[in-house]
Amino acid sequence: MATEMKDSEIEWIGEIPKEWEIRRIKYVAEFEPKCNTNELNANSIVTYLPMECLKNGYFVRREQNLGYLPNSLTHFQENDIVMAKVTPCFENGNIAIMQKLQSGFGLGSSELFVLRCKKVNTHYLFWWLQNRAFVLQACSTMTGTGGLKRISPYFIKNCVMHMPPKVEQIRISNFLYTQCTELDNVLEKTRESIEEYKKLKQAVITQAVTKGIRGDREMKDSGIKWNDKIPVEWSGINPKALFKQRKDKAFEGEKQLTASQQHGIMYQSDYMGLTGTKVVTVEKDFDILKHVEAGDFVISMRSFQGGLEYSELSGSISSAYVMLVPNLELVYPRFYRWLLKSEVYIRALQSTSNMVRDGQAMRYSNFSQVRLYIVPMKEQEEIARYLDEKCAVIDALITKKEHYLSEIENYKKSLIYEYVTGKKEVPQQYQV
Repeated sequence: MATEMKDSEIEWIGEIPKEWEIRRIKYVAEFEPKCNTNELNANSIVTYLPMECLKNGYFVRREQNLGYLPNSLTHFQENDIVMAKVTPCFENGNIAIMQKLQSGFGLGSSELFVLRCKKVNTHYLFWWLQNRAFVLQACSTMTGTGGLKRISPYFIKNCVMHMPPKVEQIRISNFLYTQCTELDNVLEKTRESIEEYKKLKQAVITQAVTKGIRGDREMKDSGIKWNDKIPVEWSGINPKALFKQRKDKAFEGEKQLTASQQHGIMYQSDYMGLTGTKVVTVEKDFDILKHVEAGDFVISMRSFQGGLEYSELSGSISSAYVMLVPNLELVYPRFYRWLLKSEVYIRALQSTSNMVRDGQAMRYSNFSQVRLYIVPMKEQEEIARYLDEKCAVIDALITKKEHYLSEIENYKKSLIYEYVTGKKEVPQQYQV
């Protein structure tokens, strides 16, 4: 028999079962409650929870001596719900119920919200806070600039929620726990599979760009720290002999480019359209921009993290970037595209700095410290073709896995939404 529904009179909630209530969160759960920490001192061992340790229903415990007890830390106790307030962590479902705490309570990042249930089942609220209608509404309240925005605490406290009778709350919670645990296992295995394919890809790249693809062959000492043995036909060389620095100013009317580890070198307009992220566009004083020629390699501020970028486009770019012009008598660009993005080369690049951190600029002086080698041009072409083909196959497998991962994640979100909103009724076997 179909459940009789009623209008909740709240647009983003829609219809709910007739016997369900609508209540504001602040009336059913205490928002950001305090714990009794009077007995704590700087030497106490406590459970500390950074925001990044909160992952989709689970959290990584850090039992440690903080050495300090700043008031800015979030307090929580066992069975409290803790959730991230910052995007994209909130959107990714960084929420968990705190359990098995060493002292019964803990301290966490100030970027966390805490809810302590009073008139609603804790597990039901935990699932309800993950329903996509609520998440979309919460995200619409976010304030801040750039990629770091925070949910409004006023919205969380005053947000209305649909509440079934207590028995039904428990049934829904039990059902979702069973179903979502199975889905989480599938998701975890799929993510592990994707990581294995990525490791395989890097292993294929490393073998090809450091030892070649011609099978067993005579090797020799290279004199290169990050690749000590190379084929006898190869020879070490100062990177300045392979790549010169371009210092041209931007030409009038050139389209502006941006560098991205994920998407490479793109026109700013294309990058913003693809990612939805705004980038700073120079509107005047164009002489601060540099010229990039198609075929240049670009050193970006994040090259320490992901290797050098190859540009297939001509245009202008921020003066914070450094352009490398390949010596085409010695360099086959497609080969060096693979070499300069390989993990072994990136680690060597990282070794040129004692303070690698986000935002730190890498210069031509860093690049020139990492000795490279000359590979016969014909063999460079062979290796490039080999990696183009092999990695395309691996990338296709990764894409297929990622598509499956996305389908399961979307199914999980739909499942949670449909049951915590009463759109679907829990099967009878989950009777309390």
